[in-house]
Amino acid sequence: MRILFVAAMALVLAGCASNVVTDYNWATVFGNYASWAFAPNQQDSGFTSLDDSRVRNAIEREFTRKAMKKLPDTEADLLVSWQIVPEERLEQVGVGLGFGFGRGNFGWALSAPPPVREITEGKLVVELADRRNEEVVWRAASRRYLNENQSPETRRKLIDEVVSEMFSKYPPGLN
Repeated sequence: MRILFVAAMALVLAGCASNVVTDYNWATVFGNYASWAFAPNQQDSGFTSLDDSRVRNAIEREFTRKAMKKLPDTEADLLVSWQIVPEERLEQVGVGLGFGFGRGNFGWALSAPPPVREITEGKLVVELADRRNEEVVWRAASRRYLNENQSPETRRKLIDEVVSEMFSKYPPGLN
């Protein structure tokens, strides 16, 4: 019974874990912001990638839900920028091999760890900056990652979920 209770509590706590981390300038009065725009020169290459388009659509949808008006970047209160930050991690694939022999309390063994491969994933980071002083006032980073093996539909759903969770924590202090 005790094990069942501990397992249930672990599931509840895991369900409460946030998939995004936010930070903000505590001195900012977020109620003063009523309009927004995408920051100029967001894209270096001049092209909008597929993921950038997905992020853009998700951000527009969330600001519309917050009843904030989209204006040209020279008139807006907030400028929005984002980036997909590449992060590398190691992943074990397969199983390790080993063998050994021995007798009683004495023995010898030899083992090899499982093969490891390097995986590059992308973490979404969204920043809101005050247009007047060009200082970041709010930042959100995802703990969920995009990777190259995801289908376009999976990527779109993941971006929509992450951006929605990010903006559920904006403005700060109302949650």
